[in-house]
Amino acid sequence: MNVLLSTAFVLTWSSGFIGAKLGAGSASAVTVLMWRFLPLALVLGAVALTVMRDSWRGLTARDLGRQVLVGALSQSGYLLTVYYAIQLGVSSGTTALIDGTQPLVAGALAGPLLGQFVSRTQWIGLGLGVGGVAIVTAADFAGGGDTAWWAYLIPFLGMLSLVAATFLDRRSTRPVGPAVSLTVHCLTSAVVFTALAVAARSATPPAEVSFWAAIGWLVTLSTFGGYGLYWLILRRSGVTQVNTLMFLMAPVTTLWGAMMFGEPFGPQTVLGLAVGLAAVVVVRRGERPRAAGAPADLGTPEPGRPAAKARTGQ
Repeated sequence: MNVLLSTAFVLTWSSGFIGAKLGAGSASAVTVLMWRFLPLALVLGAVALTVMRDSWRGLTARDLGRQVLVGALSQSGYLLTVYYAIQLGVSSGTTALIDGTQPLVAGALAGPLLGQFVSRTQWIGLGLGVGGVAIVTAADFAGGGDTAWWAYLIPFLGMLSLVAATFLDRRSTRPVGPAVSLTVHCLTSAVVFTALAVAARSATPPAEVSFWAAIGWLVTLSTFGGYGLYWLILRRSGVTQVNTLMFLMAPVTTLWGAMMFGEPFGPQTVLGLAVGLAAVVVVRRGERPRAAGAPADLGTPEPGRPAAKARTGQ
């Protein structure tokens, strides 16, 4: 996997947790999410009808329906839980680390759903990742003030939503271009969050400059950067590769949150993050070597071909 591409993905995906914290200071979660996606959806919709018209040729109603469902899970469901947890007081670093447990669920489901191989060493590494989550979450809860214990369960719902979207997309026999999928996903999220904000009487945006600064941050770094790179790396390198990078989100986000917001960063947090980073190393070492002449990623479908059964870590 390209190092620069991976680094950009980690930084831009982590920026989403920081942007959520920025937005939470001036508006509710649904208000921030509505105004993050509504203008973006209008722009992407206009581009889709003009300069990107050729990208939509050959797509069926079933293809678009699948992308609507993927977008509802990977953007709407995932982001709502992340923003709500941060609004309730869960630190951005802890939310990022819980989000990073995706490899456990994805690894457990890779066999029956994608036919991918997960080695024993990788399972050990994934177990270490869970240990790191437990340590950091305990430290955050201990210093979290009035944050309710159940608030720490909400990011797990978002993680499950993103995992479901990942496997739904990977089981598709007809790959859809990143520009098309991003447009459909953002349009779906705009509709979902606008409906939620109107229902909650929270559609009116605040006048604070900080709110619009957070929206600009989220659209530029998180949507075009983090979310776009997620699907690009997923298609180029496979499920396990992209999910392994998720373990790196927590250290970056925790440091970022400590510097910008003064979030907890004590010895217990450092220990948990170190365990999470060790999990990345173990998972990567457990990758099965590719046989001579084998394709780089059997799990990534070529245009016009269904996804073949694949091994993890190629």
